Amino acid sequence: MKFPYSMLRDFVQTRLTAEEVGDLLTMAGFELEGIEEVSGEAVLDIKVVSNRGDGLSVFGLAREVLAKDAEAVPTALYAAAASRFEGSQASFVIPDNTATIEADACTRFACRSFRRISSDAASPQWIQDRLTQAGMRPISLLVDLTNYVMLELGQPLHAFDRDMLSQRRIVVRHARGGEKLTTLNGEEHELAGQMMICDAEKPVGVPGVMGGLDSEVSRTTGEVLLESANFQNSTVRKTRKQLGLSTEASYRFERSVDPDGVVAAIERFTQLLLESVPEAEVSNIVDLYPRQPQRTPITVRISRVVRLLGMPIAAGEAQDYLTRLGMEVLREDDVLTVTPPSWRPDIVREDDLIEEIGRVHGYERIPELLPQGTTPLGGPQGYELWLDVVTEATLRAGFNQTISHSLRDVHPLDDTNIERFGPRNPASPEMALLRNSLLPSLSDAARRNNSKEVHLFEVGRVFGKSPSGFLEQTNLGLLSSGNLSASGWNDKGSAEASFFTLKGVLEEVLQMSGVELSWQPCDDPRFHPTRQARVGAGIGRIGQIHPDVAESCDLSPLTILAEIALANAYAHRKDGLNLREVSRFPSVRRDISVQLSKEVPYESVAAAIGTSIPDVLEHQWLFDVYEGKGIPEDSHSLAIALQLRKPDGTFTDEEANQVREKAVEALVELGAIRR
Repeated sequence: MKFPYSMLRDFVQTRLTAEEVGDLLTMAGFELEGIEEVSGEAVLDIKVVSNRGDGLSVFGLAREVLAKDAEAVPTALYAAAASRFEGSQASFVIPDNTATIEADACTRFACRSFRRISSDAASPQWIQDRLTQAGMRPISLLVDLTNYVMLELGQPLHAFDRDMLSQRRIVVRHARGGEKLTTLNGEEHELAGQMMICDAEKPVGVPGVMGGLDSEVSRTTGEVLLESANFQNSTVRKTRKQLGLSTEASYRFERSVDPDGVVAAIERFTQLLLESVPEAEVSNIVDLYPRQPQRTPITVRISRVVRLLGMPIAAGEAQDYLTRLGMEVLREDDVLTVTPPSWRPDIVREDDLIEEIGRVHGYERIPELLPQGTTPLGGPQGYELWLDVVTEATLRAGFNQTISHSLRDVHPLDDTNIERFGPRNPASPEMALLRNSLLPSLSDAARRNNSKEVHLFEVGRVFGKSPSGFLEQTNLGLLSSGNLSASGWNDKGSAEASFFTLKGVLEEVLQMSGVELSWQPCDDPRFHPTRQARVGAGIGRIGQIHPDVAESCDLSPLTILAEIALANAYAHRKDGLNLREVSRFPSVRRDISVQLSKEVPYESVAAAIGTSIPDVLEHQWLFDVYEGKGIPEDSHSLAIALQLRKPDGTFTDEEANQVREKAVEALVELGAIRR
């Protein structure tokens, strides 16, 4: 907010220069953005934070100067503003129904009429000069006075031609269907339920933002109706954004305006008007105040003040600081009971008042001390830490991470089990729907980056719609195609990506992050019908891309895809770590060869071996599968290697063979035949 330094001197007598006042306000929380000289006058530009609407007036900033500068003295104008100005003598009467409130978001509405005023009369030169210095353009007496009072007190005002109002009255209500309003800037707006300033028939102004063109004061105006009101800040902001308007008034209302200053602004306007036009006739004030804000007392403990600020402050000092800020303070020993004023809706708890005490006492007086107490562990924790582990494990597996947009068009790899939805007004057809799977984005990235040899993953959000509501979750998507390692001069044929290689990556990534996996049959039309599987109970799916889908996506038919719902995987993780002592003794290897029905999944084979010899089995792997002569058509021969290690000694041949026999016996129970 810009204002000339002389306006501040009207409210407070201080020895401080404009630069010193700027420094003082900065230390009080109102940052000085700059000082410039306009027409020989120092003009301060103060940055006001969003919850301090009281700082958007010279009167409010004068209050801050008086609180911080013990030598400053309030002037007669400050005292008059603090007492809400004296009431002006009315020369005619307007009825109480001149204004009516029918919208809850209007908390107070007041108005007064004026006669015998020339609408195109010029305002006094000193007011024009100060408005120019503050960056406002002088227009006419009525407009200049409303702007000047707003600059002084922070309360926006608006003048209507009362004769242009149907039934010469104002109604604050919500717009009806089909109603329109042309604002003072000449723009027509279609209304849809917004709160409006209306006459008996139609909207005539946008509350807290801008008046209407039809009721504008003109040369033919015989009677002026001055409005001063208070509206909920969130409602003003919503309406202003819907209509695409922005004004000095809306800027203040969005940051809250003092409801108790509504009538005071009318009285100050009247005072300035009568100084310029003594013959003007003034009516009574119609004041509607149906919902006065509740001012709840707050208890402040001096012991907590000292602890939070880290410096000694006496109860008497704290009481004095808060009183200077206009608060009602009752003191009992070292406990203060404080009632915040109407212009400070941002103060709702004890810590807010401690901040007020600290900034008046002086932030610069807070001593520099080393931190005390315990320091909690920093960084991500819980689910967020687990996500980092999954991402790091996938990178270590040799996959490259991608990041893509969540808005997409329809794609062959969309999840057919989840309904898609999108924004009401999409930017383009290509970004009309929120994605329900990460696989389309990975497919596009693979096509752009040589789909014959890529290994990609993405951790991102997917969205969906179901009868029970909307879905939003974080998934892990993987795509693998081509050679798994870079080719070299002595290559004898590097391994290529397959269903089993990506299955191994998933096992490594999720088991490293503590998730136990299981595999079940799956029927996903995006995948090859005989090369796909479901991961766990609702954790995810993996499979080789369906040939038809591969052709439509311009991908290799050998591309392998997987997608995991990470929140579901996190729910299946093991609690704690499975640790055991590292053995100092060497390992031994024993091999098993059995004939087994093809209907028995290898997962059952591995589980049976692990359960039978858990204490000494260090690692097991399948190194050969034989089908052919001597083996029934519905069976195959499996060769499995066991790596065994004892924690307290070296295996003898006899001990290792006994362990192997226990593993074989466990497989026999599955229907295996020794070979």
